[in-house]
Amino acid sequence: MNNLLIYGAYGYTGRLIVEECLKQGIKPIIAGRSPEKAMTFANKKGLEYDVFEVTEREKLEKWLKRGDVVIHCAGPFIHTAKEMVQGCLATNTHYLDITGEFQVFDLIKEYGEKAKQRSIMLLPGAGFDVVPSDCLAKYLHTKLPSATDLKLAFVSKGGKLSKGTAKTMIENMGDPQTRRRDGDYEGVPMGKSILDVDYGEFKQISMGISWGDISTAYHSTGIPNIEVFSGTTEQQISKVRKTLRLSFMLKSKVVKNFLIRQLDKRPDGPKEKRRKESNMYLWGEVSDGNQTIEARLLTPNGYTLTALTSVMIAQKILTGDFKAGFQTPSTAYGEGLIEEVEGCRFS
Repeated sequence: MNNLLIYGAYGYTGRLIVEECLKQGIKPIIAGRSPEKAMTFANKKGLEYDVFEVTEREKLEKWLKRGDVVIHCAGPFIHTAKEMVQGCLATNTHYLDITGEFQVFDLIKEYGEKAKQRSIMLLPGAGFDVVPSDCLAKYLHTKLPSATDLKLAFVSKGGKLSKGTAKTMIENMGDPQTRRRDGDYEGVPMGKSILDVDYGEFKQISMGISWGDISTAYHSTGIPNIEVFSGTTEQQISKVRKTLRLSFMLKSKVVKNFLIRQLDKRPDGPKEKRRKESNMYLWGEVSDGNQTIEARLLTPNGYTLTALTSVMIAQKILTGDFKAGFQTPSTAYGEGLIEEVEGCRFS
C-alpha cells in the first residue's frame, strides 16, 4: 500500500509538508476538520481527501487504514494526539507529528509498549520540534557519556511564528517554566532562568522555556538535568516578568479564547521569501561537573525544516526503516539524522 496520510494538511505547516511530499513524488491522502478548507486544498493539489474530527473514531480508523504512515499536523496536540495515537494502534499505522509540547511526548510514550507489540513506531516531534535539538543532545552525550547536565537553546533570525505555534503558546500562558532536575520535572517562574548564549555568529540573551526536549532528550540520553532556552530580548523578558502578576488571568479560558480569536484574524505564517531567508541557530552544552562540552547547529527556518524532516522520516518508514515502539528522532535514527538535511552540520 505504502500510502502516506497527512491530517491537518491545509494548515500553514501542513501545506509545507504536502508541498515537500509532491516534490518527492509522493501524493499523500489528506484529511482535516474543515470541509471547505480540505476540499479547496485537495482540489488545488489534485489529492484525495476526507473530513472528520479526530474524536470521530470510526471515520478516523477508516481513513488510517488507507495508509501506512500518518503525519499528524493538527494541534494543539495536547487536545488531538491521544485520539490519533489510539487510532494508529487500532489500525497498525505508524505515527509522526510535529509537536513541541513536552506533555504530549510524555503522553505518547505511555503507548510505547503497545506500539512495539503491533510493530509500529510512534515518533512525535518529527519537525523542527524536536529533530535538530534531539540530535544535538545525542551528539553531545556521545562526546561526554558521563554528563549530568544538559542545556539547549535556539533562536530564529528573520523568522515569524505560524498561527498553530502561536495558539500552542497561548494554551500554555500563565504556566511556570518547566525543566528537569534529578530526573523529575521542576517548575520555576517564567523569566527567572536567563542565559547569555553564544550561538556562533552572535551572542544573545535567552530565556528558559517549557519545551519538548525536557522529555525527549531525557529519553534519548538519560541525562537527569535538562533545561531549554529560547533567544529573546531584555524588553521581552521584562514583559514576561510583569505578566507574572496576571498569571491567574492568563490561565483563564475566556482570556485564551479571546486571544485565539484575535490570532485567527492574522495571516497564517511567514511568507515564503522571509522563510527562505531566515535560519535557526541551536546551541547545546553538557557537563559532568568536571568537564564541559559545547556544540552548535545551523538549520533552515523551522517551518522549512519541519517539512524536510517529517517527510524524510516518513519515507524511511515506508521503506521499512523504523524501530517499533515509542522513539525520539535520535533513538530511531541516531544523532546523524539532522545531517542528512542539506546544510545542517554540527560545529
